[in-house]
Amino acid sequence: MSFDPASLVFSQPESATDIRASTVLPAHRENVEFRTEDGKLLVGELALPESGGISATLITLHPLPTHGGFMDSHVYRKASYRLPALAGVAVLRFNTRGTHSPRGTSQGHFDEGIGERYDVEAAVRFAVERGLPNRWLVGWSFGTELALMYGAVEPVASQVEGAVLLSPPLHRATDVHLKEWAASGKPLTVLVPEHDDYLQPAEAAERFSLVPQARVVGIDGAKHLWVGEKYAARVLDEIVDDVTEAGAGPDGLPRHWTGPVATAS
Repeated sequence: MSFDPASLVFSQPESATDIRASTVLPAHRENVEFRTEDGKLLVGELALPESGGISATLITLHPLPTHGGFMDSHVYRKASYRLPALAGVAVLRFNTRGTHSPRGTSQGHFDEGIGERYDVEAAVRFAVERGLPNRWLVGWSFGTELALMYGAVEPVASQVEGAVLLSPPLHRATDVHLKEWAASGKPLTVLVPEHDDYLQPAEAAERFSLVPQARVVGIDGAKHLWVGEKYAARVLDEIVDDVTEAGAGPDGLPRHWTGPVATAS
């Protein structure tokens, strides 16, 4: 059975709540579906601020599905739990073709990043059709390959502001794709864990030197999967700093919340 966002039960604590991994803050959440140009129906979730304007829209591209990546990979799940309330940021999460999560299974089969081009295009098209403003691609691991390969070329390039990359392996994405990003002039932020399994900060700085506008940030102590609240929170701070005018603030996003909360199972 598909996960129903309405199943979340919110309550009003008597005092401020520490924001932990399973803390869910208020948002308008809905299950969504959209179809690719090659006919695959993809499933996802859109989380919007409960009130006020949308400061930015994240179109998230998840890690490798053959190694456990899906729309609920923890950094993206926490983004959807927190950012609509804390920063007015809309978060679109979805399963690429053939990927399964509690939300459901997207049609098709994993295609090594080739057919997934249609998935990226469909997600961006959905965001445009919904009128979601200030759209940014956010890729993690395999998702960075999709962002790099397809984000700086049409039809996506003219529909997004830029991209934020988490733990890029640069396996499928090549210098050709980096040069396309350079030519686009679009902002590109690259968050690289100190202990990444595939590409560490010094090598990342060298590889991404092909993109003059790229900002490469090494994160001390972090690993490829950003395990630990300290590192997940740092990623969300960096994303909000990049994609919103107000940013996360000098001390980062709030780590406490006064208001209704739910707990994810």
